[in-house]
Amino acid sequence: MVLINSNSNYICMRYFKSFYTLFVFTNLFFIFISCSPSNGDVLNDDEDDTGDTTEEQAANSKPNILLIIADDMSLDATPNYNLGSTDFQGVQKPVMNTLQSLMDEGLVFDNLWSYALCSPTRASILTGKHGVNSSVLKPGDQLATSFVSIQKYLDTETNSSYAHGVFGKWHLSSVTDFSHPTDMGVGTFAGNLSGGLDGTGNSYWSYNLVENGAVARTDAYSTTKYTDLAIDWKNKQTKPWFLWLAYNAAHTPFHRPDDSVLDVNSPSRSLAPYVEGTSAPLPYYLGMLEAMDYEMGRLINSMSDEEKANTVIIFIGDNGTPKKVAQYANTSKHRKGSIYQGGINVPMVISGNGVRIGRESNALISTTDLFATIAEIGGVSVSSINDSESFKGLLYDENAEKREFVYVEVPGDNNNGSYAVRNATYKLIHEIDTGKEEMYHLINDKYETTDLLLKNALSTEETQAKTALQNEALRVR
Repeated sequence: MVLINSNSNYICMRYFKSFYTLFVFTNLFFIFISCSPSNGDVLNDDEDDTGDTTEEQAANSKPNILLIIADDMSLDATPNYNLGSTDFQGVQKPVMNTLQSLMDEGLVFDNLWSYALCSPTRASILTGKHGVNSSVLKPGDQLATSFVSIQKYLDTETNSSYAHGVFGKWHLSSVTDFSHPTDMGVGTFAGNLSGGLDGTGNSYWSYNLVENGAVARTDAYSTTKYTDLAIDWKNKQTKPWFLWLAYNAAHTPFHRPDDSVLDVNSPSRSLAPYVEGTSAPLPYYLGMLEAMDYEMGRLINSMSDEEKANTVIIFIGDNGTPKKVAQYANTSKHRKGSIYQGGINVPMVISGNGVRIGRESNALISTTDLFATIAEIGGVSVSSINDSESFKGLLYDENAEKREFVYVEVPGDNNNGSYAVRNATYKLIHEIDTGKEEMYHLINDKYETTDLLLKNALSTEETQAKTALQNEALRVR
């Protein structure tokens, strides 16, 4: 028998506790080692299993965004838009193989509302605000630099994870305010500040180019020059990019593009040089769109397959087709500058990076909505901001939530102009100074030939719709 006194018992207990602690620690250590990845699979805050840094991972998770804006291009001048009227049996369409490919591989929208003139449309995209809230209602109105641009918003909300540049037509400042785009937060700008091309002769081949805050005379076809600038900038980027390319085409002056920027099958190759007052302008206008399409293709083809797959491409027109070249039956009503459909209903095609293929004929979209949509594509958690509602969900799901109303206003010649608001079926036009109104059933009367308010009485449905449209306009304003 072994006798253990109290002191010995204390020593044994201390020894046992120390041994137990060592045993537990050792086993936990070996469990940790056995559950850890092998040396080649070690992950930490800076690297993944491919060796990419966290910055590279972030870049790979964010798609590039390419926004292309055509100048003065409505549905009557856009391929694959069947306007569905006997008035358009003889309509002439440009040969636009690049745009057709985007349509075939992406989503075509039938109900985008822009502004009827270019400056308000551009301001609506840049700020997500209607003209009544940005004070840009017509060409010549200057956008205050205090407004938050989509570029500045992306910087703030994504910790500057996007590079961004704007190339081409600006038309939101005076022609001498060379720093206006960068003052608005645009990372790089090169283009023209006015509505048309600046300089003597207002020529696509000779104009003033604003670049890096300075102006210089340029003698290069502008549709090609702006594409070159965009490609050069894109190729230098090391993180996700948002590229805004705003062509002057097909804004006046009308002209015959060089063969080098026309598709080999383009009928525009047979055109003689344009002569103002003598030549019919429509074929030349279409040829300018074909040259733009050629350059769009050159830009897209400059991307690697990987870069292209990681890019969302958005193509829109900025307002209606000019009256001289409009192909609607009533060009006094449906044309650039008009609040009727031919002035504000413009094409939009979105393709790439998982965007579904098809046609979106029901969704109502405003150009203001591009602000929130681009922000959400770029990783910002935003469904609506200012007057902008994101339609990102529609790019991937046809059952995603849609807008109930869209709104737009146009200036008048000698008064405050008019505004219009529509829902899925009805459109209400309100003349601001006089209070005169018109109302149309756009499903049955897409060319606005029958004003419902001229009837003796509206139906219950029409009355309810009119009230809802009036209330929406008051909310916006």
